[in-house]
Amino acid sequence: MATEIFGYIASIAIGLILGMLGGGGSILSIPILVYLFHIDAVMASAYSLFIVGVTSFFGAIPKYKENMVNLRTGFLFGIPSIISIFITRKWIVPAIPDVVMATDGVVITKRVLLLGLFAVLMVLASVSMIRERRERTKDNNEFRTFLVILEGILIGSLTGLVGAGGGFLIIPALVLLTGLPFKTAVGTSLFIIAINSLMGFLGDVLNYSMNWTFLLSITALAVSGILIGNRLSRKISPALLRKIFGWFVLIMGCWILFKEVIMPRI
Repeated sequence: MATEIFGYIASIAIGLILGMLGGGGSILSIPILVYLFHIDAVMASAYSLFIVGVTSFFGAIPKYKENMVNLRTGFLFGIPSIISIFITRKWIVPAIPDVVMATDGVVITKRVLLLGLFAVLMVLASVSMIRERRERTKDNNEFRTFLVILEGILIGSLTGLVGAGGGFLIIPALVLLTGLPFKTAVGTSLFIIAINSLMGFLGDVLNYSMNWTFLLSITALAVSGILIGNRLSRKISPALLRKIFGWFVLIMGCWILFKEVIMPRI
């Protein structure tokens, strides 16, 4: 019971992180659902898509009003991502067996595969955010349309597998491939996360029965957090936000790897 109470309080932080950093909501939501509410990893990933998707939608509205959402980039990245994430959640995830691989002394379950992949992606994505890198000014000649579409497909597939909104992958991709300033990448990321996550969740609704009372209560708390996070983000420099985002993703990724992959084998 105590862990559940803490889980409800921590749910506010899901929105807080999204509002400040434009991503990372799923980095909190999945551990909260799995470790505090004791929800199965697959269902936690489904719930996470809804929580992060709705929260990101509310967070994207004020960013759009402040001209910090690039709709062209959002649709160019988001549409192929939507298609791949829906296919992944509707058909690929349900087809993964509960025991993926079993050999002498090594058993890889569906939970370990999904959470382990999630953690590895977090660690890899954190590197580009932590490293000192000067932001490029936006240049249409540098707008690599094919790469952005390809990145959208790949990230849609990966985030579909792990049930993450994908902000920790989308923001580095937007900054590196399109040259968007970090704060504009944050706003655009929220827009992409909203449409990606909700479309991915639609695939889950067709496969699973949802506890809507629980889901809507957690989402309401997260939405309250993102309203606070949006205000705080205006007072922090983009460079500092970027570095905070990177270290946060790295720490959480390493913790999940230790918890799910290393500790059970000690």
